[in-house]
Amino acid sequence: MGLLDQVIAVVAGWATAVVLALGLPGITLLMAIAAACVPLPSEAILPFAGYLASLGHFSILGIVIAAVIGENIGAAIAYQIGKRGARPFIARYGRWLLLDVHHLDLAERFFSRFGSAAVLIGRMLPIVRAFVALPAGLAQMNRVKFHVFTTIGSIVWCTALATIGERLGRAWNTDPRVHDAFRSAELVIVLVVVALIALIVWSKLRQRKT
Repeated sequence: MGLLDQVIAVVAGWATAVVLALGLPGITLLMAIAAACVPLPSEAILPFAGYLASLGHFSILGIVIAAVIGENIGAAIAYQIGKRGARPFIARYGRWLLLDVHHLDLAERFFSRFGSAAVLIGRMLPIVRAFVALPAGLAQMNRVKFHVFTTIGSIVWCTALATIGERLGRAWNTDPRVHDAFRSAELVIVLVVVALIALIVWSKLRQRKT
């Protein structure tokens, strides 16, 4: 088993254990945590839920409904944090969630540029989607509109990721070319991951010196 296969097995095992233990409510729980600005990427949750769908455990529709409910729960929590003051919260507790004011600045600039539509657009974008509810709460965006936009954007994002996982799950078990493609890209992926980790560490050290 190659290194990439081992990484995939660990992540898949963790996500699968949570979802298999709790079923669709497990997906709701994980997505609520991810949407509440906790660094638990939906990119690791939904594709493996889709993989389980390829094995017949769930339907894509069931996964999407469970995920969107979780997204709204987590987004409501983040909205409330933003309404009460996101910057002091992140300054005090952000290090425990691997967050800093840079993430909030990114979300605020995005919200300032697109207005309330940022909630809809942001729910379909990596990274931004995890924090866009904070400036929405700070701006006291209409709650109904906030959840409508959150729901629409989440449906698009969750359906895409779950469907990708479901189709890859089928191909993984039936098409040897998928294995070969992952193994061919293994070295490149490992080098990119190492470079990203080194960049993050260097950035943090530079910030501390500053």
